Amino acid sequence: MALSCGIVGLPNVGKSTIFNALTRSAQALAANYPFATIEPNVGEVPVPDDRLRVLAEIVSARRIVNAAMRFVDIAGLVRGASTGAGLGNAFLSHIRETDAVVMVVRCFVDPDVIHVEGDPDPLRDIEIINIEMALADLSTLGKKVEKLEREARVNAKIAPQVEAAKRLRAALEAGTPARSFGAGSLERALAVESFLLTVKPVLYVANVDEAQIGAIGPLAATVFALAEQEGSRAIAFCGKIEAELAGLNEDEAKTFREELGIDRSGLDQLILNAYDLLGLMTFLTAGEIEARAWTIDKGTKAPQAAGKIHSDIERGFIRAEIVSYDDYARLKTMEAIKGAGLLRSEGKEYVMQEGDVVNFRFNV
Repeated sequence: MALSCGIVGLPNVGKSTIFNALTRSAQALAANYPFATIEPNVGEVPVPDDRLRVLAEIVSARRIVNAAMRFVDIAGLVRGASTGAGLGNAFLSHIRETDAVVMVVRCFVDPDVIHVEGDPDPLRDIEIINIEMALADLSTLGKKVEKLEREARVNAKIAPQVEAAKRLRAALEAGTPARSFGAGSLERALAVESFLLTVKPVLYVANVDEAQIGAIGPLAATVFALAEQEGSRAIAFCGKIEAELAGLNEDEAKTFREELGIDRSGLDQLILNAYDLLGLMTFLTAGEIEARAWTIDKGTKAPQAAGKIHSDIERGFIRAEIVSYDDYARLKTMEAIKGAGLLRSEGKEYVMQEGDVVNFRFNV
């Protein structure tokens, strides 16, 4: 199953508008009242990759197949969600099923669009969501600590886990998310094992109005400052404009972006940031049938990458013939690539790199 990002936020911050634009659909109800979204909407979104078009032209491929990301539009959260307020219990359970959090924060003032807290305040709104997720985690962790303490009475080897769980609980009580613990720490392992919400990586999306395109306002600036302080990520774009762009064909959208002074779609930024946030990368294959992007985890070795294409290729792996995309795009023919000595033959221990163009050799 593809990794997924849950789109979360308070009600009426633009989550469903952004989801519909991402998926080029109207499956998520975007309305000017809280809880327009009840059941989560799920959409598969292609990962933008201009390299595929170039490769397809070089090899005369009949089709292009992009990598894909899964996004989930989750019901809006309000204060008290961790105790069941609003749609809190459903909201939190739906977040638990995703791999990363895209937190949409309203950074514009519009008297015609209701804000559940009165006026937009990005830091307050983020704090509400973080507190509710931390409270849900504390409830989960409390049960985990009790279980570990019982087990430690008969198995002393579990004592380090008990202490780690208590340190994790103390951090949550102090407002520190579980993701702040290092990847190799016992606390982080316990947080992942317990499916804690605050261990998930976060991408903040500052939803701005048209006036802030190209010149981020003070509300959005606070989101970027917080992300930098946390070591998280933040992007800003106008959800309303992105929804309009999503309804245009490629040429019309390009013209509209040029008029607005936008180099790259905000949705493209969102997808690419979410892809990287999940620790994903892409290798490429190109032939007459298709030019295709394949998704793997960063650090994947060549045989396991081959297995993404077919398990038989992984089992019979001999070697991977690899050229970098930049060299392929520059030289354009395999003959020229070989002549320049840029076609590499890599074995089972080779760690795949972003943009590798690969032909796997294998025994049937």
